[in-house]
Amino acid sequence: MNVDEKASLEKDFDSNFRYVLVAARRARQLQNGSEPLTASRSRKACKIAQDEIAAGKIPYVKREVPVMKPEVEGADIPRFAL
Repeated sequence: MNVDEKASLEKDFDSNFRYVLVAARRARQLQNGSEPLTASRSRKACKIAQDEIAAGKIPYVKREVPVMKPEVEGADIPRFAL
């Protein structure tokens, strides 16, 4: 895969972290016995997962869960006299 293909591929994901997360999860499935969805020249699960993503065979669902920060009032930090 050349640089242009990789750049267009990563546009499908909202972040590089999500791409790595999806590839890692698929690689784990392959290591646990799942059949590859595309032909690959590699025998390594990580590369096969990347090839499957590039072929558009691996969809992902981004959950729309809002990030909730806990309401914390001023923490009582003990002060030590030196």
